[in-house]
Amino acid sequence: MGSPIVGLDIGTTKIGVIIGEADANGALKIVGVGTSPSDGLRKGVVINIDKTVKSIQKAVEEAELMAGVEVDSVYVGIAGDHIKSINSRGVIAVSRSDNEITRPDVDRVIEAARAVAIPLDREMLHVIPQDFVVDEQPGIKDPVGMSGVRLEGDVHIVTGAITSVQNLQKSVEKAGLKVAGIVLEPLASSYAVLDDDERELGCAVIDIGGGTTDLIVFIEDSVRHTASIGLGGRNVTNDLAIGIRTPLEKAEEIKRAYGTCLRTGSEGAEYIPVPGVGGRENREVSRAVIASIIEPRMREIFTLALRELQKNHYLDTLGAGIILTGGSSMLHGAAELAEQVFGMPVKVASPKGFGGLSGAAATPMHATGVGLVQYGLLRRAEGKDQIQVPGKDRFGAAWRNLTEWIKQYV
Repeated sequence: MGSPIVGLDIGTTKIGVIIGEADANGALKIVGVGTSPSDGLRKGVVINIDKTVKSIQKAVEEAELMAGVEVDSVYVGIAGDHIKSINSRGVIAVSRSDNEITRPDVDRVIEAARAVAIPLDREMLHVIPQDFVVDEQPGIKDPVGMSGVRLEGDVHIVTGAITSVQNLQKSVEKAGLKVAGIVLEPLASSYAVLDDDERELGCAVIDIGGGTTDLIVFIEDSVRHTASIGLGGRNVTNDLAIGIRTPLEKAEEIKRAYGTCLRTGSEGAEYIPVPGVGGRENREVSRAVIASIIEPRMREIFTLALRELQKNHYLDTLGAGIILTGGSSMLHGAAELAEQVFGMPVKVASPKGFGGLSGAAATPMHATGVGLVQYGLLRRAEGKDQIQVPGKDRFGAAWRNLTEWIKQYV
């Protein structure tokens, strides 16, 4: 079965570790799940390496104990509002005299498309092919073997701040782990929650984490847009802690147990006991008050995502609607509120397509972790799962290998 494949989701509020392996038929089986509170990050970016290292080690130990294996290398998710993306096009002349397009031609047009100027403080993370144009014939997914004299290629380029990427890598390495690959978190989540027809018809995956809300748009089975919004479930918890005057950890518990995104229907007389701050007396707060605090912040998150889609003219192309995932999508009424904001069908999606510990891993909060493992399984199927430890070229080798894989699978 080979060595285990491990996904490491380093989030603002939690560190999640998923350990998987391929069964005899090549299908994914989850054998270990570990989580740990995270307090070394802010809005998806590492701000305290030592705290992050301890959280990673705790989550890894929990997953190792469950799986009965030792973790050596991990696929790491990256997110945060430092992530920026653009679309680019490259154009080349076909090299062969008989005008047949070969794989080197495709590689050259991808290189031409990625030759864009980016600031010196940013790193190119992903170069994801979208479509190709052969002699003005658009919409071609794989032009190899076709005849033509002019080849154009459209790609989606994702960049991140160099220092943020380096601090993420340092945290993983100080925890005693090797970095097998670094993957944009909403891209990883999409592997775990989307069906092929959703990718083809067009959809937007909105991954609502603790510190950020990450968005990825698929149209005609290609990544068209990625973005990050600097708000998430932590903001909802902060609002609730201030609004009902209770400690943050108690506000989180109340949000999970009694929170709802819909004020309508929460007007009943049910009251919730609320611990006071600093030894003050407990009080009782109605569920309607709790809903009146949660709904505006969740509506703001969805509205910002809506504006991102409108700004880039993707809203009318989402035939499969909106897919919510991430821990904060589990709030009661999240899908209903999102339908009001977006005006289209919305569903909350959990990871799928795997066996083993499905009960522990098949929740929206583990979408990124499971997606990272599925990504690693696909790399292994192509014989490209060898460890790549970035050196002085700042992840150059790792990203080149990742790009080669994406050329064939995205």
